[in-house]
Amino acid sequence: MINKTVSNVSEACEGVKDGMTFMLGGFGLSGIPENAIAELVRRNVQGVTCISNNAGVDNFGLGQLLQKHQIKKMISSYVGENAEFERQMLSGELDVELIPQGTLAQRCQAAQSGIPAFYTPAGYGTEVGEGKESREFNGKMHILEVAFKADFAFVKAWKGDAAGNLIFKGTARNFNPNMCGAATITVAEVEELVPVGTLDPNHIHIPGIFVQRIFQGAKYEKRIEQLTVRQRN
Repeated sequence: MINKTVSNVSEACEGVKDGMTFMLGGFGLSGIPENAIAELVRRNVQGVTCISNNAGVDNFGLGQLLQKHQIKKMISSYVGENAEFERQMLSGELDVELIPQGTLAQRCQAAQSGIPAFYTPAGYGTEVGEGKESREFNGKMHILEVAFKADFAFVKAWKGDAAGNLIFKGTARNFNPNMCGAATITVAEVEELVPVGTLDPNHIHIPGIFVQRIFQGAKYEKRIEQLTVRQRN
């Protein structure tokens, strides 16, 4: 029987080295691989490139890696919640590549599918398209975008089994599924790890073939990025 489980996050991150490129799932603070990020901070890996829709917030998520200046380059779409990110970008300490959100998702999915590149109209005629090959399709100009290349993809799922089959929940489905199998090694941390055969096959979002290592995470904070509540009467 296939068993891709590892005992803990430290074992899951074996092989992580300075200068590598990491994909990290999640949307805002929803569905981020909290345990893996904490382990990268603990290992103090340096000069890494991070592909993630968001850059976390100050002192949480990828913000922890930014605070310790472990990230050399951020490839992201939405980065407006992190003051330290802004400071490092404006000072030139951090290399930043901003990408339209759909393009970011598709470049992950292209890597997952083994497609080396694709054409998209998003970004044509803007700074995003500068220096990129362009071509007309159906009377509309498109630019060529290449699939990402990453060493590790760190994703977070709600449930998973020992074979690596994953079920995501809510907003965590935005980028996590696209990153599975899009790197050399995909590490999945789950809230609940169950035996093979427990999950309903009709409910599985990502089959285990896209996952190399899986472990049950612990102590999820699940912070809310911007808490908005109704005023009490």
